[in-house]
Amino acid sequence: MNPLRSVGTRLGLALAIVVAAALALVDLIVVPSLERNLVHAKIAQLRDAAPAIAAQYESKSAVIDPQPVLQAASESASARISVFTRLDPQTLIPVADSNLASSSDLAQDPIAERSAARGVTVSGTVERRETRYAEVARLLPKGDVLLLSASLHDSLANIHLVRRRLLIAGLIALVASLLVGYGAASIFARRLRRLERAADRIAGGDFSEPVSDSGSDEVGQLAEAFERMRQRLSGLERARREFIANASHELRTPLFSLGGFLELLENEELDPATQDEFLRAMREQIDRLTKLATELLDLSRLDAGRVHVEAEPLDLEALARSLAREFRPVAVASGHDVEVEAGEAPSAVGDEERTLQIGRILVENALVHTPAGTKVRLSTARRNGQALLQVEDDGPGIPADDLPHIFDRFYRVEGSVASGSGLGLAIARELAGLMGGTVELESQDGRTAFALALPVAHRDDGDAIPRENDPVPAVR
Repeated sequence: MNPLRSVGTRLGLALAIVVAAALALVDLIVVPSLERNLVHAKIAQLRDAAPAIAAQYESKSAVIDPQPVLQAASESASARISVFTRLDPQTLIPVADSNLASSSDLAQDPIAERSAARGVTVSGTVERRETRYAEVARLLPKGDVLLLSASLHDSLANIHLVRRRLLIAGLIALVASLLVGYGAASIFARRLRRLERAADRIAGGDFSEPVSDSGSDEVGQLAEAFERMRQRLSGLERARREFIANASHELRTPLFSLGGFLELLENEELDPATQDEFLRAMREQIDRLTKLATELLDLSRLDAGRVHVEAEPLDLEALARSLAREFRPVAVASGHDVEVEAGEAPSAVGDEERTLQIGRILVENALVHTPAGTKVRLSTARRNGQALLQVEDDGPGIPADDLPHIFDRFYRVEGSVASGSGLGLAIARELAGLMGGTVELESQDGRTAFALALPVAHRDDGDAIPRENDPVPAVR
């Protein structure tokens, strides 16, 4: 990957730009503002001292010998003090100066000339011999001009020192920001690269290694989401492999049996009775294959979300009686007794065909997995806004270890009475969920009860749904 496009480089450059922008703001705004404040403070100091110095100069002692007064005032005000007199309307000349050396540098001082021309106190800055001065000029009663001048060299030197130090500190911060930004981003980049490798492993079908990250920030939360996804996909992959293996086994067994019977029929001279027996066995295997194919098709449609269910009022008691009639020949053949118990018969909301399919699965399950002589009861009930279609038997019950897995696909209870593909209850649960209901199980020694729970239908007109045995009004 191009280093210039890495997260570390970009974050380091971003921090460097922020630091550089902060330095530029300091140099363009803060330092000039500090410089103006210092200049204004110096000028204000001179303006405050000017009235008292003017009064001292106008006193009698000052007229006789102003030099001592000016020198004393210069020391107290920390400024050079000069007095100008008007030689002609346009010319001012210095007549007294606290600087004993020379006053020639004050000739044509612009601050003093403006004060004399306007007749008011004037302040500002001037530059003489590459040195900047703060000055205040005050007009005296006799027409002279008092000038207070203070060098700004030391103050400005401090400003320049601050600017240089800020520049040095800024450069250090700039380099530090580059290093810290790049280092911090590199740490995050390594964590993201680990997540990227984990995602590649998961995409490649390798779910063996967990996705972990020690951080509690957003990257750590992303790693937790990846781990949840890995576990989910791992479970789905395991279920897919088990599904394929179980489906292959379930298909292979009847096909192998059919192949064996066909080979015997072709190669052996069998008596008619044996041939009829083989044909019945082959027909049973074909029925088993047909049922398995139907169940697999139902599961694939359920997984793809392509199963449509209606929401219509259902008379569960009528459906229970229909199931009992349908399975009565099978029950008689297997030595079972199927009966419908009278009870509260609420109207439910669901798909009639899918409800019958669930009921067939539950009744067949009871007949196949219980010994001869077992009684199977179908009943209806109402509970907390749900209508129940119950299938109960007094068989040996389901072992406690098998109860958590009884609705898993291809799961079958071990034992002599176990048969089938192990898909029926899984399909029943999925169909019930599509109708907004559930399939519940309660099992103990001597009793097993499955219940299909569906929402209760609320009729606005208060009329009951006609049952199968109710008389139908004559049509006139």
